[in-house]
Amino acid sequence: MGNTAIIGLQWGDEGKGKIVDFLADKFDAVVRFQGGHNAGHTIKVGDKTYKLSLLPSGIIRGKFSVIGSGVVVDPIALFSEIKKIEEAGIKIESEKLAIAENACLILSVHRELDQLLESKKGEKKIGTTGRGIGPAYEDRAGRRAVRICDLMDDKILTERLENLLFYHNLLRKSLGAEIVTIQQIIAELEPVRARLLTHAKPAFEIAKKLNSFANVMFEGAQGALLDVTYGTYPFVTSSNTMAGQIALGSCLGVADLHKTIGILKAYTTRVGSGPFPTELECEIGNFLRIEGKEVGTVTGRDRRCGWFDAVLVRQSIQLSSVKEVALTKLDVLDKLEKIKICVGYKIGDKTFDYLPQANHLWDQIEPIYEEMEGWQESSFGAKTLAELPQKARNYVKRIEDLCSIKASIISTGPKREETIIL
Repeated sequence: MGNTAIIGLQWGDEGKGKIVDFLADKFDAVVRFQGGHNAGHTIKVGDKTYKLSLLPSGIIRGKFSVIGSGVVVDPIALFSEIKKIEEAGIKIESEKLAIAENACLILSVHRELDQLLESKKGEKKIGTTGRGIGPAYEDRAGRRAVRICDLMDDKILTERLENLLFYHNLLRKSLGAEIVTIQQIIAELEPVRARLLTHAKPAFEIAKKLNSFANVMFEGAQGALLDVTYGTYPFVTSSNTMAGQIALGSCLGVADLHKTIGILKAYTTRVGSGPFPTELECEIGNFLRIEGKEVGTVTGRDRRCGWFDAVLVRQSIQLSSVKEVALTKLDVLDKLEKIKICVGYKIGDKTFDYLPQANHLWDQIEPIYEEMEGWQESSFGAKTLAELPQKARNYVKRIEDLCSIKASIISTGPKREETIIL
């Protein structure tokens, strides 16, 4: 396999968890390279279901797992997640989980600021999870963040917190919130400090170990359309979600990524606010939501649902140099008589083969659709292409042609074995 990135090509929730778990046995290590605990992967192994937010999915298969320097880490959330996984029978020890010591921390002040700011926005809410990810990335860019390695020295930690809280307390006063003291944050960190440091490793040491493996998987969180640079800004996450971020957030360099596999859902969903040209606010949208069990792993919110949008997917494929994809949740479409695919946009008298970045144009978009015959037969659990109804195969082929990619994996159910390899 070589070193391979697995990234979502839509707005997240494409089923990356299952695909990462399915492929994990082919890899020696799995690396998370961006995001925080605002994204979730659901993995089903036999009769057990694991819900992960910060932990790399490879941890379930006993692979060497890394939380890279591009991730922002909430230590309270991390150890809560570890506790749940260990209660399910999987022991997580320091030699199996390495965390880059230069990763930045999410603290209670970040969570509180996130929620305070979102509550003030009213109808202009972005739809943040309120978990502090955005404010933590802001502090990193503002050079006032607390990094994991800062926990090693009391003097440095105090200096970092002085700088951080000077800024946060100014904001808190303007928002009517109580100021926070250094002692409060140190008390918050004390129960997890020593344990966090047992997993902390220098990025260069992690790189040396990863370079000793033949096959490393880079596991993305969220999806390409939520990228802070190229996504549907400002309705995006606070990190870069494209494959290029691997060179900055994985502890490895730009030449260490050999291949990128994109994950696509057979229709489109998104959680939270923002543009969604193919959204179905009708009976079919509700059908997809119910049939696909479209509820966010982390947020618990119902996902908005719509037809497959080849325009957006082509952009994601180009920007992350994707040559092959895993197509998920094909079986959700089994009962539909007609299925549509968006092949372009019309805005006024002009047509577009991309999503304009100018926000004022979004409300004017009219999707241009192709309609295909539904197969109205079960594809659930199919393990070979021959088991798929012919019209389902036609649908997959049309997506391949429109997006100029090859579907090398087709998922036909949530379990590991409910997968077609091409």
